[in-house]
Amino acid sequence: MDEILTLGEIAARVGGHVHGDDAMILHGLGSLGAAESGQISHLSSPTYKDQLATTKASAVILKEEHLPECRGAALVVDNPYLTFARVSQFFRIDDAIAGTIDASASIDSSAIIDATASIGANVVIGKNVAVAEGVQIFANTVVGNDCFIGRQTVLRSNVTLYSNVRIGERCVIHSGVVLGADGFGFTPTEEGKWQAIAQVGGLAIGSDVSIGANTCIDRGAIDDTVVEDGVQIDNLVQIGHNCRIGAHTLICGVVGLAGSTTVGKHCVFAGRSGAGGDQPVTICDGVVVSSCAVISQSVDKPGVYSGSMLFHEHSKWRRNALRFASLDELFKRVRKLERDKD
Repeated sequence: MDEILTLGEIAARVGGHVHGDDAMILHGLGSLGAAESGQISHLSSPTYKDQLATTKASAVILKEEHLPECRGAALVVDNPYLTFARVSQFFRIDDAIAGTIDASASIDSSAIIDATASIGANVVIGKNVAVAEGVQIFANTVVGNDCFIGRQTVLRSNVTLYSNVRIGERCVIHSGVVLGADGFGFTPTEEGKWQAIAQVGGLAIGSDVSIGANTCIDRGAIDDTVVEDGVQIDNLVQIGHNCRIGAHTLICGVVGLAGSTTVGKHCVFAGRSGAGGDQPVTICDGVVVSSCAVISQSVDKPGVYSGSMLFHEHSKWRRNALRFASLDELFKRVRKLERDKD
């Protein structure tokens, strides 16, 4: 159920100053175009400032420069989008399974479950597992042997943890996630078959990490795969064995990182981008990888890196693709002409 707060109470929690009635009661969120009375909205981009004149939101989070265009109450701040993100937490949907262990859960006798943890229906918890204070494990989730789950972490329904997975505090692991499955390790035999390499490492996930639905992070081959504090991972991401993801990196949907990739702190991988090459790739702090780009060599300079071709009408794309394939030949001809000229 939505929390009910006054505009003044919200300002006291997140900062900023109120323009208008600080006793105004607010019970939810809305976009500028669709908000109703009793909801708070935000103006985070000048693109939408024309909607200030027509919005039905009772209050709007905005910058001082846009206050003259606002017809109603406002919360004036320096960073409206960040403030909106913080305000959104006051109205989040709460479907917690607080303080219970469902009778259908199967918990090994060696597991240590804090008295404040919540375990849903049909959950399976293996040997030597430790579940800390305030953890919530939703229905049908499986926690393998020798795992550790830190304080206030949430595992949504149908999550699978293989053995030796360690998760820090205040993490959110969404449905369908598989953590600690075997890395994709094979080597050819003398007969041309594939010999599997046993994956005996673990997986260590820091605190304040979010992992989106149906993402897979493999265990290490020998050493652990590591995801550091504050990493945010979207849906449908694949992170291979022995990767190391630096703190506060953001990984968007359908990204693939080949085994042994090292990513620095505060990096961003946009959707469908990736990393992998003939040798393990190392990416320094502060790198942004554009959508569909693949980093095939190590990067030691912060910045934005792009590599995908922009879309065109199909006929133009085909012509450009054929010309792209001829670039090397064209370059050699130009170099020859330059040498001949000299």
